[in-house]
Amino acid sequence: MRVLTWGLTAAVCLLSAPGTAGAVRAEDRDGAPHRAGLVFGDGGSSSRDARESARRAVPLERLAESDRRDVERILRNPTLYRRLPRETFTCDRELLEFSLEKPEVIVDLWRVLGISRLRLDRTGPGAWRMSDGWGTEGTLRVLHHERTALGGTLLLHGKGGYKGPLAPQPLTGSCLVLVRHGPSGQGAEGSDRHAMQVDAYLDADGVGLEIVTRTLQPLVCRSSASNLHEICQFMQALSDAAGENPEGVAILGSRLTNVDPRDGRTFASLARGVGHDASAVDPIAERKLPSKLAARWLPARQLEAEQIR
Repeated sequence: MRVLTWGLTAAVCLLSAPGTAGAVRAEDRDGAPHRAGLVFGDGGSSSRDARESARRAVPLERLAESDRRDVERILRNPTLYRRLPRETFTCDRELLEFSLEKPEVIVDLWRVLGISRLRLDRTGPGAWRMSDGWGTEGTLRVLHHERTALGGTLLLHGKGGYKGPLAPQPLTGSCLVLVRHGPSGQGAEGSDRHAMQVDAYLDADGVGLEIVTRTLQPLVCRSSASNLHEICQFMQALSDAAGENPEGVAILGSRLTNVDPRDGRTFASLARGVGHDASAVDPIAERKLPSKLAARWLPARQLEAEQIR
């Protein structure tokens, strides 16, 4: 599963989490990546109304002065703005909130499952260094995270660069990602259902501005929408798996080696809390769990090899 990142490159896709910092790109079962077309066709919007409502939702008054200046500059004249299509999905609320606060745990879980090359290394509270394995490197910071009874708001700021085949020369820039989420009724069997709205701004430096606006804008918008959808689908699959096989998901947490061990233990505890019957252990189901979770994104040959083990 390929991973690209919003704002750090003109090939951008979305950062993880409903709030986080990295995004997932699905592949066809034969291993070939989906191709983005030359028209948007993603159901999102770059309209003036969408951009203005997003600007009003950015909590400028709650930001530090230096952060507020950076945010206002991007909001004033971004290279590219896009409101991604609204996503709805089911997921245990505590598991989702944990993923928003600790996105490196989900990214490392993707590594364990073999569906991503992304690295997200925490450098401090609400700060990460990232590399997507495809030419994008940079840093990401949480500028604001508000959690309420009705959901939450997350504002992320990223800086970095891209060097690879999608651009004729290295690109640098920054991004701003506004993530809002809240309850959206009840899913099957009383599961928590959420709605996710993401507004993303890209501010490319120098020559990158022309490359993005003239060439890569449709690819950026369509890939970002696809990646957000895949992230939400993964969180739904992870929550479902924890409900059916809590101990198996908890064991996956013990394999997370690129995160703080305390966060791995918290993830395991949350998985056990989601489970319908945490005392039931099925060794065969546990062995098949990784391939089951990754099935949507692994190429067919790799998936078959995982299932034979």
